[in-house]
Parts: sequence; C-alpha cells; structure tokens
Amino acid sequence: MSSTATLVWFRKDLRLADHPALQAALQAGGPVIPIFIWSPEEEGTWQPASASRWWLHQSLKALGEELAKLGSRLILRRGPTTQTLLDLARQTGAKQILWCRRYEPAVIDRDKRIKSELREQKLQVESFNASLLFEPWVIQNKQAKPYGVYTPFWKACCAAEPPSRPLARPNHLPAPHDWPDSLALNELQLEPTIDWAKGMRETWTPGEREAEERLRRFLAQRLTEYAELRDRPDLEGTSALSPHLHFGEISPRTIWYRVLEHLGKESVNERLSHGAEIYLKELVWREFAYHLLYHFPRTTDEPLRPEFAAFPWQEDRIALRAWQRGRTGYPLVDAGMRQLWSTGWMHNRVRMVVASFLVKHLLIPWQQGARWFWDTLVDADLASNTLGWQWTAGCGADAAPYFRIFNPVSQGEKFDPEGEYVRRWVPELSRLPATVIHQPWKASPKELEQAGLSLGENYPLPIVDHTFARNRALKALATISKSNGSSR
Repeated sequence: MSSTATLVWFRKDLRLADHPALQAALQAGGPVIPIFIWSPEEEGTWQPASASRWWLHQSLKALGEELAKLGSRLILRRGPTTQTLLDLARQTGAKQILWCRRYEPAVIDRDKRIKSELREQKLQVESFNASLLFEPWVIQNKQAKPYGVYTPFWKACCAAEPPSRPLARPNHLPAPHDWPDSLALNELQLEPTIDWAKGMRETWTPGEREAEERLRRFLAQRLTEYAELRDRPDLEGTSALSPHLHFGEISPRTIWYRVLEHLGKESVNERLSHGAEIYLKELVWREFAYHLLYHFPRTTDEPLRPEFAAFPWQEDRIALRAWQRGRTGYPLVDAGMRQLWSTGWMHNRVRMVVASFLVKHLLIPWQQGARWFWDTLVDADLASNTLGWQWTAGCGADAAPYFRIFNPVSQGEKFDPEGEYVRRWVPELSRLPATVIHQPWKASPKELEQAGLSLGENYPLPIVDHTFARNRALKALATISKSNGSSR
C-alpha cells in the first residue's frame, strides 16, 4: 500500500457517491486530500454569477460535513489554480492529482494548460468523466460528425454502449498525518453581503443528501405522471434536480440507473413507461447541450446558424428591465420572472415562454436573456443555458419550427388553467377569476374593482400587443430566410 498522498480536486462534482476521481485516489492506497480551489477569473467571460455562488457556498458546506463523517476534510484555497496545486503537492508530498472533467470552453483550455504544467513537474495527473452519461466526442453520426438534431442524437445514445454504472459511496477516506492549511468557507466570499437570498434559502437545500432525497421522492410520487404534469407550473410535476445536477451533487448515471431500477428494467431499450421515457429524454437533452457546447464552443455568444448574425435585433432598455422585473403586463411571463428572482429557478415550460417573449415579442437579443438567466439561476449551466436560448431564438440546433412564437395568454390558459401559478407569484392578480387572470385587460370593471386592481397603476398594461409583436417577429424572421436563400 502506498503512503504517498493523492490530491482530489473537487469542482462541479460536489458529492461522494459515483465519484471516479475519489475512487481512483482510494485505490492508490495512500492518504486522500480533498481540495476545492476558488478561481472564477480563470473561467473567462462566464464566471459563476450571483445565484450560483450562493448555491456553491451551501454545497461546499454540505460536502465538508459529509467528508468529516468519513474522517476527512475539505481544503479550501484561492487560485491561481496551477500554483495552488503545486503548493499543495509540495506541502503534502502528493505525487498524484486527480479531478473530474468539465466541458466549458474556457475551462477546457485552462485544464489542458494545468495538466501540462503539472506533468512537467513530474506529477501524475488524471481526469475522469463524472458529469455526463457519454463523453461529448463519443456520440457521432455516420459521417463521424456531431449531431445537430436531438431525435437522432437520442437514438444514437440508446444504441451506444450503456453508461457505466455509478460507483459506490466510500465509507472511509484515509487522512494524512498533517493536514495542509485551509481557508474558512466564509473567506471565499460566495454569499451576498446584502441578504437577497431569502427566497432561495426557503426553496432549496443544496447538497448530496437532498439531491438523493429529491430523486427518491420523484420516483415514488411523480415519475408515472411526469409526461402529463411536467408542463404544469402550478403543480409539482418535475424532479427539480437541475441545480443538484449542475453542481454535481448527484450524477446523471445515478439518475439513469435509478429510473431503470425503479421500473425493474436493465436497459433503456426495454419498454419503459411513457413518463420514464420522457424523463430520460430530458436527461439526454442535457447531454445534447454539452455535445453541442463541446463541438461548437463559439455558440455561448454567437448563433450556431451564422445567418442569424444579421437578425434585426432591437435595443430597448426599458422593455428589458420590465421583463427582468416581471412587469410586462403578461401574467405568465411576470410570474416566471418573479419566481426566478425570488428562488433562483423557473419551471421549464415557463422558461420557454419568457424566453420567447424576450426574443420574439420584444426582439431583444437572446444573449441578453442568456446573461440574465446566468446571473439569476441556481442551475446556471452554460451548456443548457446556451442551447435553450438558441433553441428559443431559432438560431441554434434543433430549432424547428424556428418561427414558433409562444402566445403568453394561451400558454397560461393551457398550462396554468386555474391561475394558481400566477396567483402565487403575482399576488396583485390573486383575486381575479381564472377566466381573465391570464389577460386582466379583458376583466370587467366589476371584476377589476373586486380584485382591487387598477391596470397601469398596481399592475401594468401589456408593454406590447401580442398580434403586433407576432407579425413584427415574423417579418424579422423572414429577412433571415431570404438572406439564407431558403425558407428552411
């Protein structure tokens, strides 16, 4: 058994179960030293933003507590990363440094440099896949090129060698004789100095234990009806695991195989319940996002379809601010934006509606929406955020029909039929009847009076007419079709 310590560098893999770098360190036989290095400036223009930093603080605290139960601890340091790793290797006598891979463009470039510099110093370095079912370069079409459409990507994933089964959680981690110095968690200054995170604290419990419990509850209570309920923001129909997945508090392999085990199945190619199949397709949609980000790294800021660079976007700071604050006059849009501001999360159906409103109704560039989501979402995942916004704008992969323009009124009436979602997040509308809650401008004077509502005063009138906005957007999209020489 080796007595040489191994450094395990934690990143977006803040868990103990199904952690290949941690397992490899255990197999090495010597002391295991878990470390986390805060170096946001090394992530380029997409550094972790406000809501993400709040979650990260709580997640690091939870991980530290779980490590302590195993007789270990989490060493916290600030960057620069390469020098910090070299300092820790020197201080602990470690000859091996292990971590799990990330796939954001700036981080890939950074990690390549780190790996090269560490090896120049005669250190053993190895990285592992811990956050995806399939590495982004594994799933390819018949021409050995990346997929640009989701359905054949899903079919290729189902036909591929199944993901490896999740690794067990260790029950003990060998500790070094002397621990290196560590910063206190508060010294990383991740939490806001002004307490704006009350709603997030009331909504979320970050950490591996809560991720596992959320999955358990979802499988037991909602998987069967997932296909029917996943589009209903007024009901608890989703797993709400996206922030836990983003921070690696649970792995996609764990979710994949827990779903199959729950159904008594061995493979995704067996006959699954409709709800389970749709749920696993959502998990693979996340894979698709990473597949695209890896192969098309420029899409974080540029449209995948180059013709959209000429789209006639408009700059409208007043309209953008109204959208950000949930003051557009369209109740479903405003409810979603207020839920986001309060809790750091928004129901996926509503995400599509509010994104469509920004880019189609207001013709505001999708990049501005992506940046706002990046700052306010606790699950601000660069791959998923990029894919979602480009899909909605019509300029990305699988963006068909690219001319789709969601009607926020009909979407509200269909997916929040009694208005309960709107009542929760737009309380000034709470006393309106369901027949007009999604279009309060059609309420009668008596209904407005009974609701205590004065449109234009305590709730805004629509900042843009839907029919006008739809026609304007279609004309703008038509210019792209013409410039591309086709109607797609």
